[in-house]
Amino acid sequence: MIHSRSRRNPTREPDFSSSKPFSPGGSSDGGAGAAMRLIVPLQGVVQGRGGLILGSIIPGALYYFFQLYLKRSRSAKPSSNPPSPSSPSAQLAGFSRTSSRSNLSSRGSVGPVRVSARANSIAEPNDSPYYIGLERTSEDPYGRLDNPDGIMQLGLSENKLSLDLIEKWISENLERSMIGGADGDLNISGIATYQPLDGMVEMKTAVAVFMSKVMGTTVAFDPSRLVLTSGATPAIETLCFCLADQGNAFLVPTPYYPGFDRDMKWRTGVELIPVHCRSSDNFALSITALEQAFNQARKRGQRVRGILISNPSNPVGNILNRETLYSLLDFAREKNIHIISDEIFGGSTYGSEKFISMAEILESEDFDRDRVHIIYGLSKDLSLPGFRVGVIYSFNTSVLAAAKKLARFSSVSAPTQRLLISMLSDSRFIQRYIETTRERIREMYVAFAAGLKQLGIECTKSSAGLYCWADMSGLIRPYNEKGELELWEKLLKIGKINVTPGSACHCIEPGWFRCCFTMLAEEDIPVVIKRIQRVIET
Repeated sequence: MIHSRSRRNPTREPDFSSSKPFSPGGSSDGGAGAAMRLIVPLQGVVQGRGGLILGSIIPGALYYFFQLYLKRSRSAKPSSNPPSPSSPSAQLAGFSRTSSRSNLSSRGSVGPVRVSARANSIAEPNDSPYYIGLERTSEDPYGRLDNPDGIMQLGLSENKLSLDLIEKWISENLERSMIGGADGDLNISGIATYQPLDGMVEMKTAVAVFMSKVMGTTVAFDPSRLVLTSGATPAIETLCFCLADQGNAFLVPTPYYPGFDRDMKWRTGVELIPVHCRSSDNFALSITALEQAFNQARKRGQRVRGILISNPSNPVGNILNRETLYSLLDFAREKNIHIISDEIFGGSTYGSEKFISMAEILESEDFDRDRVHIIYGLSKDLSLPGFRVGVIYSFNTSVLAAAKKLARFSSVSAPTQRLLISMLSDSRFIQRYIETTRERIREMYVAFAAGLKQLGIECTKSSAGLYCWADMSGLIRPYNEKGELELWEKLLKIGKINVTPGSACHCIEPGWFRCCFTMLAEEDIPVVIKRIQRVIET
């Protein structure tokens, strides 16, 4: 029977309940006892000598002591298994966490959590005098009444001369601009819901009309070729993504706006190659210098994908003439590269030179339009940097398609667009604003340049922009970049004036400084001149 049960269920434990004694003979009963002794030797031995009682008690006692030993061994060591989710809360409350913390700390410090190499590079302290000056001024800003000993801001290209006009219009039209329909009900769907990320059609139309009017051009900008971004900075970065790959380069005539080094390089990985212009030519762009820079880049194995020009120039304030624009287009076609024309100061003119947009050249001649892209914005000509509205204008359908998708990362808010649609559509206000602002810029430029001239400081001939490009080379010792930065530091610390040194603009000639006079009121000019005089005397 035992053998047959074992065959039917070989995994079942043997039946130790039989009372038959162990038989040394070769009977079947003796075979069963041998099998039991083979499986549980101790119990088999005890059964053979003492019978059922000893055979049951002794193995049970040994089993109990063995379990007690295991329990004490486990309690001596911290359990590596997490508590069961079904464990009572009372058990969890009594669980000691000190040992687990000590175990974690004993594994050694893993150091601070890391961020990307890109973030580390961007997070490094500013090393450009341009940004250092802006930071120091923000910590101690000048106020005619509340902080007369503070730092006067001449390093930021912002037009505060006509904010009174903007303020008056907004105070009178803000509510109406946000109201939709003749019934006067707020059209919440027009300002709170998703709108086209590259700009509303009405906004593009209004901006296109404004660009034609403020630039004084006969060209009618096509709204379908516009992509709106939250400022000119993402506009130019977007173009870098569209026109160049990481490691490619753009030629940039100097001196140029210091922000380009961040705006174009930080996230795109492109490089900028300064093309040095000279004061002997009023820092005018030279095609010969472009040719030399392009050839040198090729020898280094660097691929040039385009030219970036500022027209009007920032920081010099000169304007590229028609012949130079023609030459640029010929150069770009010969080298098979792109042109980015930054025309954000196109409406801030006050001199005798007439501004000519690259769009006007393309309309008049049969040039390859696909390689020309224009940057614009409302921060300078309309004095609205806080509204964050930039423009990409391109004839290249592939660039437009990509830029529209990239605009999701830098779109203009719907309420901002609604307000500006109303403002830009007010033709009487826009015309009055343009005329008044140009006159105020001209008057400030004349007064500021005259004040500097009293100190023996000359400015370059300028026709546009919000700044003077001042020659202070006679005040620096030694005549090099170090001497220029020492003068900049004195102007900042002693004179309490923040200006931008030419070295921050990659100017090859030391001693030039950009002074943004549209940050001042007319009564501030004598204060600035007096402070510069104080630095000269020290």
